[in-house]
Amino acid sequence: MKITVLCGGTSSERDVSYASSLRIIEALRSRGHEVFAVDPATGPIDAATEQTLRKSGVKTEPPTVEELERLQRNAITATLGSIPEVRSADVVYIGLHGGQGEDGTVQALLDMGGIRYTGSGHLASALAMDKDLSKVLFRAAGVRTADWLMAPADLATVERKLGLPVIVKPSKQGSTVGLTLVKKREDLGPAIEEAFRHDDEVMIERFIAGREFTVTILGDKALPVGEIKPKHEIYDYECKYTKGMAEEEFPAQLTEAQTADAQRQALAAFRALKLRGCARIDFRMTEDGTFYCLEANTLPGMTELSLAPQGAAAAGISFSELCERIVQLATETRP
Repeated sequence: MKITVLCGGTSSERDVSYASSLRIIEALRSRGHEVFAVDPATGPIDAATEQTLRKSGVKTEPPTVEELERLQRNAITATLGSIPEVRSADVVYIGLHGGQGEDGTVQALLDMGGIRYTGSGHLASALAMDKDLSKVLFRAAGVRTADWLMAPADLATVERKLGLPVIVKPSKQGSTVGLTLVKKREDLGPAIEEAFRHDDEVMIERFIAGREFTVTILGDKALPVGEIKPKHEIYDYECKYTKGMAEEEFPAQLTEAQTADAQRQALAAFRALKLRGCARIDFRMTEDGTFYCLEANTLPGMTELSLAPQGAAAAGISFSELCERIVQLATETRP
């Protein structure tokens, strides 16, 4: 099969996308597929550039806002469907994270060109990326999620409706970019300002203290629940992409009832957003065993430290098999 992997892009998760996509490319080639790489920011990637990128890895900090703005000004995303490697592919594997790769923009462009691709459609992708709308749909589907407000919101309103601490984050970002855990009253304003540097909408959410868990959905099946134990208080960018900064346990040490509850809610969240293919649903669990859904990730990371591959491995699915299954699920949808 001829497969083109979209990688890099113009979001703050550009480095993560490369780390994920290079592993995906290698895995699909090992299964006998003809695989090409295209960066929506710069165009097709040749073999020499691919080798250089393999040595780069994920930095401890995402690209700066200024670096991303320069990329966005010169990006070729709008002409993606006309690139020969994309146009002629049997399946386009979307290895992008965040931004236009995960918010439905790229999916809509591929839909317009009649090009088959992995993951969720443009509407589902947009819904999942918008944390405000996601939480509305989660609650409508019976999925528990923490109370929240959208900025602007003054300190008195936040304290009355949510209390402290709270999480302040861009409403349409990933990998905890621009996210702050606010414990002190005087830190709320600066946290909101920082989040607005990364998005035009900012969410203020009640902080759920407790253990952190994740469930990967593959097709219509929930994979084993995993627990994340970050070195920091929250599972931030550094903990996610720096070796040794977090421990993951698959399957998580939970009771059968707790495992079933997490998987049930993950599937309900997946269906509420009309997701397809592979997605990861994240939770926090309080001391009394109550799960609260944090968000849905429609294009989960595939780096060496990422959670979805670990969930698949716990189910007896190798990394190369996981990538191929994601491709197979794409072939079952209409181009």
